[in-house]
Amino acid sequence: MKKLRWAMDGGFWEVDLSTAVTVDGVARPAPEDPIPLGLSRGTRLSRPKQIDFFQRFMSMPFVPSFSNSNGLSFHRLISLPLPPFARDTWFSTLVGRFDVRKFTSRQRQRQQQEDSDASFLHAVWTHVLNPSFYALNFCSEWLLTPEDTLLLSLEKHGSSHDTIPRKKAVLHHKFPDHNLTIEAASPTLFVDGLGNYWDVPFTLGLDFASLPSSDSGMSSHFCINHTSGSPHKYDTTPVSVPVPVPPSLLPGLCAKCAVSFKNNFDIWRSQAPKTKLVQPYDIFLSNPRISASAIIGTVITASLGENSVRAKAEDGLFGFQAKGANSAISADLFATASLSAQHGNFQKLFFDLTRINARVDVPSMSKFVVGASRLAVDLYNSRQAPSVEAIQSICPSASLSIQQQICGPLSFRIDCGVSVDMTKKKEWWYMNAINDPVYAAEYALQVLGSAKAVAWYSPKQREFMIELRFFET
Repeated sequence: MKKLRWAMDGGFWEVDLSTAVTVDGVARPAPEDPIPLGLSRGTRLSRPKQIDFFQRFMSMPFVPSFSNSNGLSFHRLISLPLPPFARDTWFSTLVGRFDVRKFTSRQRQRQQQEDSDASFLHAVWTHVLNPSFYALNFCSEWLLTPEDTLLLSLEKHGSSHDTIPRKKAVLHHKFPDHNLTIEAASPTLFVDGLGNYWDVPFTLGLDFASLPSSDSGMSSHFCINHTSGSPHKYDTTPVSVPVPVPPSLLPGLCAKCAVSFKNNFDIWRSQAPKTKLVQPYDIFLSNPRISASAIIGTVITASLGENSVRAKAEDGLFGFQAKGANSAISADLFATASLSAQHGNFQKLFFDLTRINARVDVPSMSKFVVGASRLAVDLYNSRQAPSVEAIQSICPSASLSIQQQICGPLSFRIDCGVSVDMTKKKEWWYMNAINDPVYAAEYALQVLGSAKAVAWYSPKQREFMIELRFFET
């Protein structure tokens, strides 16, 4: 369900997550403190445009997907007729989704009751016309000016647990050195760190981010998020243990401002000549090299409302903290370091691309320094070995991405988080180390220079999806 972005792109600047739960195919991560930022979204091709590309240029009559709540589904897009003068600046579509699992389960129940062929055909036709097996998404996107884009969407599900229409309006504006995004949605689908989906009745957000002028340098980010209404779980299946609502999704206003400095440098770059007169399958993946990247920055968070409870600090943190009855403000540092290695030019037919990328994140420098100082004091004052809990408190989070070409434009990729839980002694280490893996098969679209069709599966979310990506390395 993740965006499958390489670690060097930066894990702190949070992007929308791809999901097969809705027709729109987008879920927002529940904001955390102090990082990642709440509304920091990367540019992506809208889901209707992806399906339109698959139907037009890859001859796919239906685009499949799978989710734990909907089962196997098929998507089909219909382009709505537009006047000739607006076809270059207006994109309007209707996307329909048919839930196969719900249809087959209902059909089996009906088949057990009636055995005649006439009754069977009548039951099939009746179920095909049943609106509970369908979901529709109307999307209209206007290119107002060369710098402004407006997107409006309306989504309606026929299932009983998702009867409220989903409405969304997004305005994108491109400044010379910044991007501005304003979005209003009702309800908005969020996903927390445990993989639970939440619907927030209404959200309004503004995101202003600087564009990277080079591989290294300073970048800034400012966003404001307003949420209202009581969040509730998207999936209403009863659970034995109630799941608490993430504090960041409670009603209130939250503003964040972050400034970071990034430095990229090459450790080694291949000087070997490429195969002449052979275009790489992806022009951005044709240079073997080993490179590293480091980011350090600071973020200030101000909250007003019920969501301010998430900004309460732990005792002993040296980061700036101030709390009121229904408000809070905090400041902290964050850091990340990554290493990327690539072998092969992605030109040959077999095994000409191997990529490995590893990233280590320290989302809260204050917690890391306090934990390290406590560990140092314990070692200095006593000769005993430090406790497992003390060591665990300073372990940063990490992620790993591996990609291997199989044949021609086809490659296989694995993205996963890496963490070691030392408190669990009865389980094998690898069961604790790998978390939230995502397996993907990528098919590079060579004719477009740098584009690919990605089919990914997330065991944790039990979701499968086919997407289209452009200029993503």
